[in-house]
Amino acid sequence: MSPKPVPPPPPQCPGCDCGAPFAQRLEKGAEAFRAGEYEMAAELFRSMLAGLAQPDRGLCLRLGDALARAGRLPEALGAFRGAARLGALRPEELGELAGGLARVLGQRQWRLPAAMPGRASEAPSEEQRASAAAAPRDLLGCPRCQRLLHRPVTLPCGLTVCKRCVEPGPPRPQARRVNVVLSGLLEKCFPAECRVRRLAGQARSLQRQQQLEAALLRCDQALELAPGDNSLLLLRAELHLTMKNYEQALQDANAVCHNEPFLIKGHHVKAQALSGLGRSKEVLKEFLYCLALNPECNSMKKEVQKVICEVFFPASENVHQNLMSSIQSRMLNARLKAQCHSHINTQPPLEEGDNAGSSKNPPEKSDVCRNTHSSVLYFILGLHYEEDKEVLESFLPTAPIAGLKRHFPKDMEGLHDSNTPGKIPKTDSSPQRSMNSNIGENPDLSIDVADFECALCMRLLFEPVTTPCGHTFCLKCLERCLDHAPHCPLCKEKLSELLASRNFKVTILAEELIFRYLSDELSDRKRIYDEEMTELSHLTRDVPIFVCAMAFPTVPCPLHVFEPRYRLMIRRCMETGTKRFGMCLSAEHAGISEYGCMLEIKDVRTFPDGSSVVDAIGVSRFRVLSHRHRDGYNTADIEYLEDEKVEGPEYEELTTLHDSVYQQSISWFTALQDHMKEQILSHFGIMPDREAEPQSNPSGPAWSWWILAVLPLERKAQLAILGMTSLKERLLAIRRILVIITRKMNSRQEQVNRERNN
Repeated sequence: MSPKPVPPPPPQCPGCDCGAPFAQRLEKGAEAFRAGEYEMAAELFRSMLAGLAQPDRGLCLRLGDALARAGRLPEALGAFRGAARLGALRPEELGELAGGLARVLGQRQWRLPAAMPGRASEAPSEEQRASAAAAPRDLLGCPRCQRLLHRPVTLPCGLTVCKRCVEPGPPRPQARRVNVVLSGLLEKCFPAECRVRRLAGQARSLQRQQQLEAALLRCDQALELAPGDNSLLLLRAELHLTMKNYEQALQDANAVCHNEPFLIKGHHVKAQALSGLGRSKEVLKEFLYCLALNPECNSMKKEVQKVICEVFFPASENVHQNLMSSIQSRMLNARLKAQCHSHINTQPPLEEGDNAGSSKNPPEKSDVCRNTHSSVLYFILGLHYEEDKEVLESFLPTAPIAGLKRHFPKDMEGLHDSNTPGKIPKTDSSPQRSMNSNIGENPDLSIDVADFECALCMRLLFEPVTTPCGHTFCLKCLERCLDHAPHCPLCKEKLSELLASRNFKVTILAEELIFRYLSDELSDRKRIYDEEMTELSHLTRDVPIFVCAMAFPTVPCPLHVFEPRYRLMIRRCMETGTKRFGMCLSAEHAGISEYGCMLEIKDVRTFPDGSSVVDAIGVSRFRVLSHRHRDGYNTADIEYLEDEKVEGPEYEELTTLHDSVYQQSISWFTALQDHMKEQILSHFGIMPDREAEPQSNPSGPAWSWWILAVLPLERKAQLAILGMTSLKERLLAIRRILVIITRKMNSRQEQVNRERNN
């Protein structure tokens, strides 16, 4: 039997004594990169390149990515230059180089923290920049743009922002309008700044309509009043850009970047102006600033990668005609091996007089051969130091990377001079506020009660609520108006959506302004409100009375509330916290019945039309002493009723009667037809169990009230039993009623049977 052929050994890593297969070392380098060990990955890729018979473009790209992540940017540029010589670079291949340049630039300029492995560098958030800025006009600043409010709009949550700062989205039928009260206050306190904002708004509107000359005129008028307003400068720069006035656009963008170095849009507009002037290296720097401030912006990453490709790797230099000849390839590979072995074995660097490659590329030799960390890459991949020196130095970090002093012997301390063209001067102060105009100092606001007067009660606004149409009222005043009609009391706009959601959120800014500037008046207003609530909280005096149906203790009593007066009554019961009101019958002469039952609200479900279903349950009985009206509904002074307790033989007799009537009630309910049982159970619930102690409840056993509620009795009879304070008399009355009803039921059944037989 012939022996099996022995498979050839896997390809070994050429130029290395480790004996590991090439693919295995490649994977090892990729794992090191993924683990954040970029230095190790770079060394692995570098040594693999040295052993290849022909330079590999993909490996050059991997090496460039690893060096860029490690912060060794000059060497990374060399690696990418080598890849470009082997095949034209695509912008998407320069993501790591773009990120590395942005990180170094951010650390150098603003001391932004370096990115952790696998994470983007952490530029300051909008909230952090806002908190660092000076307070914008105290309370009257927009929490989103940090400027004085312009055309303030109060959102459903109660927050007030500029109208143009409202979250973008499709227009809704009932979009929020300008807050009338706050808009009037701003016009009163800041007339000049409001004029500036109006002019700016007109300029933006004209810009959208492509009326650029008119927009520029409005912008200039606004800047005469507020020469340091960054948003106006930025707007004018954008107008100049559109009109291709690049020098003027650059001048305005420079001013914005100086005032607000963390404003991404300022750097972006500046980059566009520089691009129009053909200053590509400065364009790249501004785009890198944008990327450093917002590392997660994919569109900005693409812009940076594209410009890097154009600046460092222009198409005319990327690839030689017909690529490299085999002779050139062999010659470069020989140099690469010599230099890599020198680097790996920690041999002394090649002297300037070394004849390796002395006949080719003489400008490279003196620079490339000076550093063991980067000499191989510069020598073999064709990086021309002299032509890239100016660009490379502008991106070096403050502290030179180890080993680069020999490459770039010039001192780098003054590379970031504030006078460098296209450079943003470094400042030690925090970012300035966007509204830094000199219109005037922040005044002590002149606010009086008339500025915050409710149009309904003509008093100081208390718990101010703003409608979608922009009008502000006291919460209680607005609710009372909506009880009568779902329209704004002033402009009559439909407020069905607000009524359906019941989203009555207090306008935070109005409340804060009243608290700060009208504190004494607010205290008086709150005292009056508290007195009203205390008066409404009594459960024996001026108790609200719902004149409707018969109610009994412990028995559920659901109600559909739709009349405006009772909507108000129920709402007050909830606001005071008592959650209780009385239920009485209507009396022909007295107005309301002599006896009633106190109900406790368990739940209120409101419908879009403003009506509601109130789930209530009887609590205790009362007798009406006197009654009157309040805001359309009845109120009464009452005294509560309790059963008289008995002892001894009377108690034993009461217990026997109690058990007997309970069994009689069970028998009657059991004899009912099924459909009648279902109706009773769905409305009143299950009959309560018999209590072991008949006198445990001051109002009597719960089952006795349940049976009285379901028995077919006239209201007068029910009312008479409700007013009884003797449990014995009430049980006897129930017995008599059950006997009469049972006889009628039996008589009716006998008649039905006779008719069937006949």
